[in-house]
Amino acid sequence: MQMERVEMALETALAEAGGPSCPPLLASALRHAVFPGGHRIRPQIVLAVAAACGDPNPGHTDAAAAAIELMHCASLVHDDLPTFDDAPIRRGKPTVHVAYGEPLAVLTGDALIVLAYETVARAFSADPRQLCDMINIVSRSVGAPGGIIAGQAWESEETISLVDYQRAKTGALFAGATLAGAAAAGRDPEPWRALGDAIGEAYQVADDLRDLLCDADELGKPAHQDERRARPNAAAQLGIGGAKARLTALADAAAASIPDCPGVEQLRAVIRAQTRALFPSQLEQYAA
Repeated sequence: MQMERVEMALETALAEAGGPSCPPLLASALRHAVFPGGHRIRPQIVLAVAAACGDPNPGHTDAAAAAIELMHCASLVHDDLPTFDDAPIRRGKPTVHVAYGEPLAVLTGDALIVLAYETVARAFSADPRQLCDMINIVSRSVGAPGGIIAGQAWESEETISLVDYQRAKTGALFAGATLAGAAAAGRDPEPWRALGDAIGEAYQVADDLRDLLCDADELGKPAHQDERRARPNAAAQLGIGGAKARLTALADAAAASIPDCPGVEQLRAVIRAQTRALFPSQLEQYAA
């Protein structure tokens, strides 16, 4: 049910952007970047948090979920460019710059960022206070000093702190997802930041482990990129057993950090299931 809501919200957003007046190749590239998606973890977190808070306005929630996922898709398009990761595949198919060329890939990522804001603006136009809150949440999750753009920028520095890098590169948009879900439901978003931080770090540790332990066919993207590009990696710094222990601790911390809300127990079960699903199957042979 959550996945259906996410896909429908994204379809609605893309219908606005890729209409008859849009250049056909750009419209096609936008759909290529968004569909089919991966696990849609971030927008599902938006929906789950809003549901735990009562979800009084599903239209607001759907728009927030779509905006977070559109920003994520934009970041993937840009990350895959030759100037960054130069990745040939993403989600098991050619990346946007491979399928459509580098200039159109840059424009596709840019258009998805703008579309995220348009989606929020349309949904929250009748409530300026909520609109302002949502724009701030999305912006801080994406821009400088600590959003996903800053996370990518850390790779251009001579020295990189693993904590700062991963908090921005991955954790910021997960925190944005929990904040956006609470804000869409009319709740104070700030108490939900710790949940997003814990899920985000867990996801990054799991991604570091998958990059080390899995092959490209299993990942749907190139493997061993961290080692190849000398990027900070939790598995390399902590060892596989240490990274597994850290992933377990983060899963527990995420479940424990949920603020008081009507659906706290249901949300706790969802978070435990989602964080457990992050564990690569290859980890079973390694002691924490």
